[in-house]
Amino acid sequence: QVQLVESGGGLVQPGGSLRLSCAASGSIYMINGMGWYRQTPGKQRELVATITSGGMINYADFVKGRFTISRNNAKNTVYLQMNSLKPEDTAVYYCNLQADWDLRNYWGQGTQVTVSS
Repeated sequence: QVQLVESGGGLVQPGGSLRLSCAASGSIYMINGMGWYRQTPGKQRELVATITSGGMINYADFVKGRFTISRNNAKNTVYLQMNSLKPEDTAVYYCNLQADWDLRNYWGQGTQVTVSS
């Protein structure tokens, strides 16, 4: 079993910053990658950023240099530094882990990010 625990969400003003963290624990062997997705009511879940165990990074276009994903492989932890936040960034952000041993995607419970004045 794999558990993903997210933290760092909250309420910020436009232009502010947040740093999300996600720690994976349990029966973990080799990981293909970890990442962040987000979802708002009425929309499907969308990719924000992913990072492979080898360090290859993929960002959604709407990030436009505002977000930075990083990972501590030894601690099975992934981070998302979010700067210059906009109201449209408001969403539930979900942590994702893709396991190499079973190719299954594991998900966290989500953390709410609200950008508002």
